[in-house]
Amino acid sequence: METRILLQPAYLLHRAPFQNTSFLVDFFTYDYGRIRAVAKGARREKSKYRSLLQPFQPLLISMSGRGEVKTVNGIETSLSAIVLKRERLFSGLYVNELLTRLLNNYQEHTVLYKNYQETLINLQSNQEIEVVLRRFELNLLAGLGYGINLEEDAHSQLPIEPESNYRFTPDMGFELSDTDSRTNANPSVFSGRVLIALRKFELHDKAVAKSAKLLLRQALTFHLGDKPINSRALFSSFI
Repeated sequence: METRILLQPAYLLHRAPFQNTSFLVDFFTYDYGRIRAVAKGARREKSKYRSLLQPFQPLLISMSGRGEVKTVNGIETSLSAIVLKRERLFSGLYVNELLTRLLNNYQEHTVLYKNYQETLINLQSNQEIEVVLRRFELNLLAGLGYGINLEEDAHSQLPIEPESNYRFTPDMGFELSDTDSRTNANPSVFSGRVLIALRKFELHDKAVAKSAKLLLRQALTFHLGDKPINSRALFSSFI
């Protein structure tokens, strides 16, 4: 049975050349989550779609098709694209790559869609990049059902204490550890002070921000697998 999707709010996550003149595209949509589609002829210089198939551009898309991969029938927009530059551009590309890699097709993520929009707006502003990215990463993991509990010890259910150290296991959470996080003997051990700061998004201290980044990287790598994030290599010092 053919599926028709009309004027669905969406953002382009990724595009790649397809056949001679088309693009194979991944959209993040409000009602359907991630959708893969073919934009026929979009690589032609005179294509009406070519200028719209850009990252961070709010779109209304129409598609149809019987299989997993749809065909784009229409693309509209009435809003200006979100403009990101330098490190904020690469941070936005990093966010797009995470969504492309982790979202399954046709699974609704309306809350995460709103989180994504807020992330792009915040990246366009003068908000601290570290805070914006860590907030999105936590929201992404929670939206996928892998939320990190920064409130309590997973084993004892006691509250996280700032003076204690905790070992992080991605599929379990935090457990009290005898290892001192300052020795770097175990990169999976974090101080309670870092966990509480991340919970409050108080990442002004460089050491705390670095530890929070390491923690989220471990959590995401568990689900991403061994394949590296390409956008991270472009501007690794900012994510």
